[in-house]
Amino acid sequence: MRIRTKRILPIALGVLIIAAAVTLAVQLRRRAPPEPARLLPGADAFFYVNLAWVRTLNAVSQLPPVSRDPEYEQFVQQTGFQFERDLDKAAFAVHYPASWGGGGTGDSSPQPRFSEIFVGRIQNERLKAYLKGIARSIDTYHSTDVFNIPLEGRTLRVAVLGVDTVAVSNHDDPQLIRGIIDRSRKLASPFGGPAFLRQYYKHVPFAGLAFPFASLAWGIARVQPASPGSPSIFGGWSILFPRPTTVVISARYLRALHLKAEAFTANDEDAQSIADKATTFLTLFHAAEGAVSRRGVDPDVKAFFDSLKVEQHDSRAVLTATVPPGFMRKAIAESPPQLTPMPPVPPRNEQKAQPPPSK
Repeated sequence: MRIRTKRILPIALGVLIIAAAVTLAVQLRRRAPPEPARLLPGADAFFYVNLAWVRTLNAVSQLPPVSRDPEYEQFVQQTGFQFERDLDKAAFAVHYPASWGGGGTGDSSPQPRFSEIFVGRIQNERLKAYLKGIARSIDTYHSTDVFNIPLEGRTLRVAVLGVDTVAVSNHDDPQLIRGIIDRSRKLASPFGGPAFLRQYYKHVPFAGLAFPFASLAWGIARVQPASPGSPSIFGGWSILFPRPTTVVISARYLRALHLKAEAFTANDEDAQSIADKATTFLTLFHAAEGAVSRRGVDPDVKAFFDSLKVEQHDSRAVLTATVPPGFMRKAIAESPPQLTPMPPVPPRNEQKAQPPPSK
């Protein structure tokens, strides 16, 4: 009896340890960033949108029809892929140039660089044939073709990672897209992804939950105010963010669009300063909106402004707002009637330099 007990106890203990490890892995996986975002390299800002949920909520049908220019029409005809119909998820990494201050993860260019992951209904062979036709050269890395496409004086690298996933990067360093390929070949890990993304993703509302009220889109970005004489996209934000700040923004839908922006500062004083300035700006903007209104205040507009709230919690400043469906419909209806998606790369024969005019 004692011998049998000695044999059972180690087995039972091993089963409990394995069960605990599996449970922990599942919980970590639920709270980890989405897999497309985990494939991205280290960067200064990250953005993600789940268009599959947007279509589920029937929000796409309220948008104006997309006007196709000739280049986009050619792309659709050759690949069979329509962004507005076939793109399900997209994750973006933004690499700031060093000139913006704070180091940056970009190259020597004064402009930011981008790495992107697209997930959707892709016809791989047709897409690869299209990319091959416009690529200047093709590299092979771990059995994956990397298409090097000249675009606006730099190289756009594209890799088809699987039956539904494509990676794109215009960073000068080819190691970035190679790193994406390496990560895509490994089993999904809840510990994967850039450290900056993992650190702040937990502040995205309902992060990791696959329900309609989970965040449809979110962004995590370092805001680095421009130093004197140094250009930066954040130069205009220096009034609101006088010191380096990390901002987490999110949008989720539950009968209305719920927006949240959370600024993480170094101390309570900086957070209070941001909250006070944001409150003053919203008050002035609300007053100006009411002053120019000739037909009274629209109930949806009023509901939106009434929902705006700025709070300070220790070293965080938080802005929340609720956008009623009526407000969204009116904003879309008043927008320009034609929207054109980001055009694809033109064919090779259109990229050749034109000969100088004869004298």
